[in-house]
Amino acid sequence: MQVDLNFWAILSQWPFLLKGIAWTVGLTAVSLIIGFTLGILCAWARAYGPKGLRWPVGAYVEAIRNTPFIVQLFFIFFGLPSLGVRLSPEVASVIAMVLNLGAYSTEIIRAGLMATPKGQTEAGVSLALSPVQVFFYIVLPPSLKRVWPAFVSQCVIVMLGSAVCGQIATEELSYAANVIQAKNFHTFEAYIVATILYLLLAVALRRLLTRAGPRFIFGR
Repeated sequence: MQVDLNFWAILSQWPFLLKGIAWTVGLTAVSLIIGFTLGILCAWARAYGPKGLRWPVGAYVEAIRNTPFIVQLFFIFFGLPSLGVRLSPEVASVIAMVLNLGAYSTEIIRAGLMATPKGQTEAGVSLALSPVQVFFYIVLPPSLKRVWPAFVSQCVIVMLGSAVCGQIATEELSYAANVIQAKNFHTFEAYIVATILYLLLAVALRRLLTRAGPRFIFGR
């Protein structure tokens, strides 16, 4: 059987691909920043917060970690309108990705916090630092350093999971591949190109975060 591949039919549609890459990168960047912040706050709540706060945060973490991402996305985009909350595909995608990363990063960061020796906290208190200063200056940096590889892997998973957002017409990379193959019927080539682009994005994101963490987040 002869296979006649025509990648030019896909690459000639580079504006669609470029727009898809831009949306994927944008969704991922916003989701990582907000999701990382949410993860730190929720990890603090679960590790050191008052008991009245631990239960709702724990319920949020368990609900997100034990349900499929696509169900979370559909609930936000298709379910919330029944409550009068209508969101654009892009906003719904960001919210779903933030909630997803926030839940997983909560447990990753909490593991780092729980592994911090109590002596470090006691040393901070003996220096008359406030609980907030002890957490952000003494406890959090080494905790993040300890779990950073796991957090980076989770960020890559969230970026790859953004492909699901094309199901609600968010114009990310998989949506662009769908549009292109529907126009010229070169399905095989379209998804090969999309696969290669996702691979390149994942490698770039992993390397960026691996280098950015030690330099800007917790220091060497």
